[in-house]
Amino acid sequence: MTSGAATTEFVLSLDDLSDRMLRTRIAGIALGKGDLSDSEEANLPLIQIDGARGQAHALMAIRSRVRLHVTGPLGDYSLSFGSRCEVRVDGDCGHGIAECLEGGVIRIRGNVGHGVGVGMRGGTLAVYGHAGDRAGAAMLAGELFVRGDVGSDAGVGMRGGTMVVGGDSGPRLGEHRGTGMIFLRGRAHSLAAGMVEVPLRKRDELRVGVLLINAAIRGTPKEFRRVIPETIYLQEQSKVTGEVRPNWR
Repeated sequence: MTSGAATTEFVLSLDDLSDRMLRTRIAGIALGKGDLSDSEEANLPLIQIDGARGQAHALMAIRSRVRLHVTGPLGDYSLSFGSRCEVRVDGDCGHGIAECLEGGVIRIRGNVGHGVGVGMRGGTLAVYGHAGDRAGAAMLAGELFVRGDVGSDAGVGMRGGTMVVGGDSGPRLGEHRGTGMIFLRGRAHSLAAGMVEVPLRKRDELRVGVLLINAAIRGTPKEFRRVIPETIYLQEQSKVTGEVRPNWR
């Protein structure tokens, strides 16, 4: 988010407005600016959200084309079911953050609890601290970045999308059920059954590089490895060598 250099146009407070009133005000501000195209994203109205003190269920289902700058921590299940907007949170967040995110960009400059990005359907979610257990569980699409460590069962039930972990992982990383991709820079305590840790391909290096830029996270793609199902890795190797390598185990 470019809010650091931009000028705040509106200030709203969680102390003064109920959640419904806050959503209504945000939608009204977005409508006042008209329907901006993607090329005009830098001109989206910038709204500062004050009064954040760990309230649960805050700023859910925000689907307006705006930029939000939240100054303070948010509680459980905040920012869930959102799309289209760009959000920066300066503070820690609770459990279930950005659950079922449909689109837009969320950047959290702090730590988050368990279940961040569960059921994501699109968009970009970047955490600049550490995350608890089950990060990215049941992801369908989108991009989840955690610059620090993640807890146990990260990516469990993941069917699609991409998860990038800049730190270490707890037990049972992975457990894919689809085409999702996990990239890990640190060490995994253990992998889920049937998962393997393999080097990046050239195409993956380019992909990770672009993803890191999108999340404004510093790093070199070559520092990462892929965590994928062993069956997929064997298929890749078969295509390279032209040799069928069945997994008899």
